[in-house]
Amino acid sequence: MKKNIPNFITLLNLFFGCCAIASVLYGQFVQAFWFSFASGVADYLDGACARMLKVKSPLGQQLDSLADMVSFGVMPGAVVYMLLVKGFSGHEALPIQLTLAASPAFLITLFAALRLANFNIDTRQTENFIGMPTPSCAIYTVGLLLIYHFNSLGLSKVVTNPIFLYLNIPILCWLMVAGLPMFSLKFKNLTWAGNEIRFTFAAFSIVMLVVLREAAFPFIIIGHVLFSLFAHLKFNRQV
Repeated sequence: MKKNIPNFITLLNLFFGCCAIASVLYGQFVQAFWFSFASGVADYLDGACARMLKVKSPLGQQLDSLADMVSFGVMPGAVVYMLLVKGFSGHEALPIQLTLAASPAFLITLFAALRLANFNIDTRQTENFIGMPTPSCAIYTVGLLLIYHFNSLGLSKVVTNPIFLYLNIPILCWLMVAGLPMFSLKFKNLTWAGNEIRFTFAAFSIVMLVVLREAAFPFIIIGHVLFSLFAHLKFNRQV
């Protein structure tokens, strides 16, 4: 029984991811955000639970990747697809058939699959990441969805602009498979030494959330990329 608890939490990640995708396609964007948030919490808890109970297993690792593929691979593709549909068809329109002009959004899903497959066989990514992790891609795209829904900072038309989204697609795809070292947010301890960039980024994220509220998420992910790039160039080492 104990060894199946982390797997159950992983399946919750998958369940919430499926609900998030359905919510996006039905235009329930705030609901999609909360389901996606729940997926992220479950994704964090399954690994923490497996380590605490000391029941890590090959089955759990495979389930984790499959769940992440849906929650953080298919989900961001569906979000960008829907934003493109809104940009092409009008803000009140919901798709009743495939919009081919919006289908390049699912290139994000393809590169998420490459990212996850490579992560499974890359022994260098035990503490930090090489390339942007798929949950970050999901956070960024869901953040765009919230900006659209609430018209945050008056950017609703910007985040549904096809040119803006077409530019975002290759950037997100490249970041997921790029060789850029990116720090994880896992604190081994709460001392400043060795965690300087994590504490600084955490403070930056809190400020963004307080100032920008629902519009903060894309800027937080951009900050994560820039902080990682700065650390890599400054110290010329894995972050």
